Amino acid sequence: MMDSENDPQHSIAIKYCSGCRWMLRATWLAQELLTTFDGDIDEVSLQPGSGGIFEIWLDGTRLWSRKDDGGFPEIKALKQLVRDRISPERSLGHSDASTNH
Repeated sequence: MMDSENDPQHSIAIKYCSGCRWMLRATWLAQELLTTFDGDIDEVSLQPGSGGIFEIWLDGTRLWSRKDDGGFPEIKALKQLVRDRISPERSLGHSDASTNH
């Protein structure tokens, strides 16, 4: 197993429609991901766009698309998607528990 200094760092891009005023949502998701995956994520970029875009990309692979996936991701689901790709053994604590709302 490699030590943490040699582990690859990951990059997340959040593409959002500035005309739809989704920057606040994008920044909140960025903060949640940076906090949860501290040490595993090298950067989160916010990329303004148009046309109703809201997509989340990890290392060049799209994880979420508002248009294709039907809306915005729940933070629990997004954290699980990221975790499953960069650190599958990591526990997300309460985010891994089933929801009984």
